[in-house]
Amino acid sequence: MLQVPLWSRILVLILILAGILEALPNVLPASVRAHLPGRWGNQTVSLGLDLRGGSSMLLEVQFGEVEKEKVESLGIDVGHALRKAHVAFDNRQLGPDWVSFHIVGHQNLDQAKSLMDGVNPTIGTGLLGGGGRQFDLSELPGDTLKMQMSESYKTQALNDIVNQSMEVVRKRIDELGTTEPSIERQGEDRISVQVPGLSDPTRLIKILQTTAKMTFQLVDEAGDVERARTKGDIPIGDELLPVVGNRNGPQTERWDLVQKRVLVSGDRMTDAKADFDQRSGQPCVNFRFDSLGAKQFGDVTKDNVGHRFAIVLDKKVISDPTIQDAILGGSGIITGNFTTESANDLAILLRAGALPAPLTPIDQNTVGPELGKDSVSAGGWSTLAGLILVILFMVGRYGLFGVFADVALICNLTLLMAILTALGATLTLPGIAGIVLTMGMAVDANVLIYERIREEQRNGRGMIASIDAGFRRAMATIIDANATHLIASLILFQLGSGPVRGFAVTLGLGIVTSFFTAVMVTRLIVIQWLTTYRPKRLLI
Repeated sequence: MLQVPLWSRILVLILILAGILEALPNVLPASVRAHLPGRWGNQTVSLGLDLRGGSSMLLEVQFGEVEKEKVESLGIDVGHALRKAHVAFDNRQLGPDWVSFHIVGHQNLDQAKSLMDGVNPTIGTGLLGGGGRQFDLSELPGDTLKMQMSESYKTQALNDIVNQSMEVVRKRIDELGTTEPSIERQGEDRISVQVPGLSDPTRLIKILQTTAKMTFQLVDEAGDVERARTKGDIPIGDELLPVVGNRNGPQTERWDLVQKRVLVSGDRMTDAKADFDQRSGQPCVNFRFDSLGAKQFGDVTKDNVGHRFAIVLDKKVISDPTIQDAILGGSGIITGNFTTESANDLAILLRAGALPAPLTPIDQNTVGPELGKDSVSAGGWSTLAGLILVILFMVGRYGLFGVFADVALICNLTLLMAILTALGATLTLPGIAGIVLTMGMAVDANVLIYERIREEQRNGRGMIASIDAGFRRAMATIIDANATHLIASLILFQLGSGPVRGFAVTLGLGIVTSFFTAVMVTRLIVIQWLTTYRPKRLLI
């Protein structure tokens, strides 16, 4: 047991040296890390929201809005198909996830079913979708056909929308210039967002809540806006939208009658950035389309010179300029009553893309940097106090062998920090608690070994035989204790969220490193001590 192969000793030394090098940047000042080569100086353990300060929120995906939009779109497509085939219908009704049509003439039902089936999209096959149609078609009494969104499509669509929303949220937060944001899915339709270092939650909410669905449409200049507002007399094919880019002063409410037909969609935009208008000197947003969007935009501006063009963002007109000349280069500017910050925020939204569904914040918190600094200080002192107490106890209880255990403990903490650094983990206050608990558990294995050595000595064994039996016979107990703790940490990680997961990660990794250092490092130190000093008796 006390004979350790040379390759094993070399491997242990390499692992410890690699751990020291990986963990070293965490204790170096930023000015020194800046001169370190490659990723070595850039990668350190990040501080979480509770230690660094920042903003966090829990967002809920409004899938009902997507259902409504899908149903309305299907209703338009079905109505168009029936009219084109000269199948008479009336009493079209829309529900939260269904649309129904009363077919005039019982003899037309089969043809209507065939037409409805033709405009009903197919669900793509995959892990969540096993094929089939997006809407289930059923026949109701009174020659009425109903199309209701299928449950399989709802499941697939919700999963896709949440995943897409997370990507858009990540892009928008990255554009804000923050570092190490945490964006995780919670449950079926919620997204948890934590942005350390961001002290302005209002701006974050505004950025994340905006769907950013942009369209370019023509203003109906012949329509009577006042009549549409006061009497609700909106021309067919138009919609009444508020103008938020108000040119007549902040107190004057202004509306536009805008043609519903979308001439250019914002998803054709490839780039957007905040700038200043060369003519007025006011903040604006420069944008650029892809090749198809550039052609569409060029054709629209060429055919409508002298007419007003509405730039619509989430059903609000942010700019309605008059087209002066054809814009054929695929780029343009958006002007309005922008501030530098609002122009930059709009550019961020356009670059990141539109959200597939609205997001509603259901919980939000802000941690000030001072509170975070206090938490770092308290966590640091608690870790240091725990380390000193454990060191003193082991030295007082086991003497020189206690020193061996303390050396292994320091190696354990170094390896733990190295793994957290290599994984790019974020350290939170519960994570610090996991590290403090790991220190006690790290020497627990040494206590089991040393007490077993003492027992073997009391039974009359010699020094070498007692050490050999102590390491060998305590192994089963050490494995059992660490296995149960590791299972507990895995359960915490699987079932918990947020702070609980942070605690589980440091605890689980600490169990693995403490087992390695207690069994391998302590044993190598003891063997090296026996080989070098050849003591006559064992004091433990």
